Amino acid sequence: MSKMSTDLARHALNGPTMGTRWSALFHAPSGFDAGNVRAALQAAVDEVDTQMSTWKLGSDLMCLNRAPAGAWVTVPGRLLDVIRLGLKVGRASGGAFDIGMGDAVSAWGFGPAEASPDRIRCAMQARRVPAHDALEIDGTRICKRVPIALDLNGVAKGYGVDRLAEVLGGFGIRDALVGIDGEMRAMGVRPDGETWTVAVEQPDPERRAPHSILSLQDCAVATSGDYRHWVEVQGRHLSHTMDPTRGAPLIKSPASVTVIAPTCAEADAWATALMVLGPDKGGELAQRLGLDALFLLRDEAHSIRSCRIGRSVGIGQMSVPAAGD
Repeated sequence: MSKMSTDLARHALNGPTMGTRWSALFHAPSGFDAGNVRAALQAAVDEVDTQMSTWKLGSDLMCLNRAPAGAWVTVPGRLLDVIRLGLKVGRASGGAFDIGMGDAVSAWGFGPAEASPDRIRCAMQARRVPAHDALEIDGTRICKRVPIALDLNGVAKGYGVDRLAEVLGGFGIRDALVGIDGEMRAMGVRPDGETWTVAVEQPDPERRAPHSILSLQDCAVATSGDYRHWVEVQGRHLSHTMDPTRGAPLIKSPASVTVIAPTCAEADAWATALMVLGPDKGGELAQRLGLDALFLLRDEAHSIRSCRIGRSVGIGQMSVPAAGD
């Protein structure tokens, strides 16, 4: 698509997925019929949901979860790709990102079932084997060496965003901005040749306001935070992000972590991993791996300060207000 063309019509498509909505923004020549594009985008995210949802008992992921330890289960290719990525990030993060936390996620009420004190106790007392040690993969088959419940909520939305980008590419659309619930991927540039801009939210559960502005081109961004999905236990708000060492929500964590990466699935997974590791260990790992990350930290007075890692990475630029530093 020519970046110099002035005869372009704006298309803003969206639809339901994973309990929220997907979106796609692009420009095409006048007369372009976006109907087939919309249908293909919806089909792509529906496929991800059908394969990876923990809310659908018939999903491929839930079928794998129900299989006994020691049994080999053939899984579809996209699910296998996401599991492989989850295991890769799990190893690289020292287990901070663990797709084997399905029992804890469910026990604490972050799945379709209500929180259960009995299941919470079981999750916290369980002898945990990280998913990257518990799963064996042979071609398209997976075997659980030990009983384990997989949960891909820390990566599936990001992967869904990548699928949206792939679908648009298949229609010859090279410049676009796609997203699912704040996880975004920028393709190329806007019609005026400028990069796409995306806001990082202020971590405030009461209102939606921007904290930082990202300038993105051919990269993706994802944020993990403690302010949208949480439970209250004994007067404390606990994040939906699980601590794999405890089988329970993080007790103390950054308010949010935003990661820029080549793909949204990678950004999604690493945002969760750095959330678990925190600004010190997470910051060191991000620097070592060359990740571009923004930690928003809340002090005892509930003020927010920011910590940026890897600002020299060329795939994206962050503009953070001085008051946040």
